[in-house]
Amino acid sequence: MAIEKFLQDGQDPKVVEKIHDKIIDMLTAGEYIQYISVQKKPAVTLLPDSITVSNKRIFLCEFTKLGLATNFEIFSWNDIKDIAFKEEIFGAKVTVIPPAGENLTIDYIPKVQARKLYQLIKEALENRNVTVTSKPAEPATPTPLKSDRLDDVDKALTKESPALPTEAPPTAAIVLPDAAPGSETPSPLAANNATPELDERSVPSNDDELTLKLKKLKTLYDRQLITQAEYENKKSELLSQL
Repeated sequence: MAIEKFLQDGQDPKVVEKIHDKIIDMLTAGEYIQYISVQKKPAVTLLPDSITVSNKRIFLCEFTKLGLATNFEIFSWNDIKDIAFKEEIFGAKVTVIPPAGENLTIDYIPKVQARKLYQLIKEALENRNVTVTSKPAEPATPTPLKSDRLDDVDKALTKESPALPTEAPPTAAIVLPDAAPGSETPSPLAANNATPELDERSVPSNDDELTLKLKKLKTLYDRQLITQAEYENKKSELLSQL
């Protein structure tokens, strides 16, 4: 068991091991022990009180009934208002100050351990305050998909298009057969007045308004007057009208 890192400031190995095993079972996901401080009275104390600091909480441990029972006072950093300690002749008094209620004090903590406890807990409280008071980043405001440039595209597409020139149908050549003897020659005027029947497919049909808009949109894109994103967006908008 790797408890050597908690024995650097004169802690009792047996007590540290006993406390370590109990607290390990109470740690949550991502939580780990940072420091264990053990009470050291002038007289021999078989089961001293202790203070354990993790990256999320502080554990005040008191053994009772000859070690058969253990009382824990556990605080998250949000449940602690401040930490204080007072050095005396024999060790120091470490006091945990909650937002409300009585302060909790453990005395006869070795002075070196009390200073480290104070440093660790103060840093944790300061980091908590920074997290709470820091203003959350405001979500970026999405840029409207339809920009001023697309408004200009709308105006260009809705502008009345000049009438496309319509080719006149070719004049049908009328060939008059030679008149038979004794028959009347058909009048050329009558032939000119005759209206030949035209195939409907030979008359070109004008493009509808949507097709003209798509053509003009493509022309704007080909001339690099609009970006590809603006072209694709407007094209999709026009096709949705089908």
